[in-house]
Amino acid sequence: MPLKKTVRSKSAPKTAKRAAKNGKASGASAVAEALAWIERKGSAKVREGMARYAIPSDKAVGIPVGVLRQHAKRLGPDHDLAAALWKTGVYEARMLASFVDDPAAVTPEQMDRWCDDFDNWAICDTACFALFDRTPHAWSKVEKWAKSRDEFVKRAAFALLASLTVHDKHAGDAPFAKGLALVERAATDERNFVKKAVNWALRSIGKRSTALNAAAVGVAKRLAASESAAARWVGKDALRELASPAVQKRLASRGSRARHR
Repeated sequence: MPLKKTVRSKSAPKTAKRAAKNGKASGASAVAEALAWIERKGSAKVREGMARYAIPSDKAVGIPVGVLRQHAKRLGPDHDLAAALWKTGVYEARMLASFVDDPAAVTPEQMDRWCDDFDNWAICDTACFALFDRTPHAWSKVEKWAKSRDEFVKRAAFALLASLTVHDKHAGDAPFAKGLALVERAATDERNFVKKAVNWALRSIGKRSTALNAAAVGVAKRLAASESAAARWVGKDALRELASPAVQKRLASRGSRARHR
């Protein structure tokens, strides 16, 4: 599919100086090169296969995520490029934007704008797991987005919460315990993309520490006994993993190592 052109960012001069220093294309040329690369790498076969994973292909050219990740590493962090790529609306351009953006440069307003643009689970989860959870605004967005009625905004809250269990190495148990309250409230949402993210967050929190595992198992048990079909699914599915011998053994081992440091 033809890709529309973007305009030069207002901060292009600063980007150009950095790019020149690093030997990279800058400004409009960087955007044009990235879009040309996306168009060259597009595959009709990959694009057609996206439908099997509930990813709309009307704005996609068909590039595997692994290939996009590799290209993002070659490009390096570039906040202005990310902003321009996102504006195109092209699926792969937005995926690439999530990989190359600089978390330190991301503002709360940008997070809300991008979140409002989410129209599929893959873009939502990638932005949360590869970018948003590394920003200083992540926790406030979890709480805000969890109140949304929009399916993908609400999914983003719990995808971001699940991502924070992996990437926020400094947070204690308290914010995740508060996250469990959000999980319990949202578990009755019948929408597929919401309930799966809620389940993901519950399982992820329950694997972070022994104390959080006990709290998450408690939530899962209550949900499993709920009158809501969605809540029962979330609870029973999470309980199978969180109470499993493998998870319990891993948490016990982790706790033992921590005590002997």
